[in-house]
Amino acid sequence: MTSDPTAALIDPHGRQIDYLRLSLTDKCNLRCFYCMPQGFHDFEKNENWLSFDEIERVVRVFSELGVKRVRLTGGEPLVRKGVARLASRLSVLPGLDDLSLSTNASLLKSQAQSLFDAGVSRLNISLDSLDPEKFESITGGRLADVIEGLMAAKAAGFAPLKINMVALKGINDDEFEDMVEFCLEHDFTLRLIETMPMGATSEQATDRYLDLGEVKARLAQRYDLIPGVMPGGGPARYVQVNGTDLRIGFITPISQHFCETCNRVRLSVDGTLHLCLGQSHSYPLKPLLRKGIDDAGLKAAIVEALALKPLKHEFVEKPSQVVRLMSMTGG
Repeated sequence: MTSDPTAALIDPHGRQIDYLRLSLTDKCNLRCFYCMPQGFHDFEKNENWLSFDEIERVVRVFSELGVKRVRLTGGEPLVRKGVARLASRLSVLPGLDDLSLSTNASLLKSQAQSLFDAGVSRLNISLDSLDPEKFESITGGRLADVIEGLMAAKAAGFAPLKINMVALKGINDDEFEDMVEFCLEHDFTLRLIETMPMGATSEQATDRYLDLGEVKARLAQRYDLIPGVMPGGGPARYVQVNGTDLRIGFITPISQHFCETCNRVRLSVDGTLHLCLGQSHSYPLKPLLRKGIDDAGLKAAIVEALALKPLKHEFVEKPSQVVRLMSMTGG
């Protein structure tokens, strides 16, 4: 069945949903304190993960309903075996214009070329510090592994390569200019992200919150920032460093939320469709899949689920509301 050009997922607030963020696992080989607490091991059992066949089917049905962008996330998606094989199946689906992947890049060195060859078009790479000791304190991992993964991705031909840096007050807030220079040197795009209160990490994230408006003003003192744009379906608002190709994106779920333009839903590894990152509205698809629902029924279920999508998150009003970790939801 080919994509229906007239199909569109419109939520109750008039927003068209054309972007699916798909978690391949809730496991991660790092422990960024704002995402997954140290010592956490309450992961979903592997038998509860959607299979690659189930994932391909769900993505195909979403594409037939008008979804054009899919991002593979986690946890850390590359800890799941066979991601490139899955990507090669998804990248050829009719109607899917953009297949991307978010990763911490620590496992990317050996997989970058196969992912590129499989049709993954873009990578977002988490990198919160360029200082090895500081990086280890934030993530528990080795900075050298991430840098090697980054350079392997660059050599494989990925462009643009987007660096995602979570702004953490008192931790990496002395490194924004260094990260700009790093991205200028290597022709990467930089995206700065405000911390969000999610689950058991809520208090830590709140304590380290930094308004990106202040960061933008600080960068403007050193760099000539002009309005900029970048292709993609995400919420970043971009500026460009005048005289260069560098774009800097600001993702501001707290200080300047972007709910009015939200175009995405998230599917967790256990087949639960989450309608909002900052709310509990969800719809389980896995039981339907494993009971043998046909495509028409699956489409009807997705449309029914979309009716649950709320107007906005409430990170400011109810910072402790979301009890699930970011890794459980999918980045």
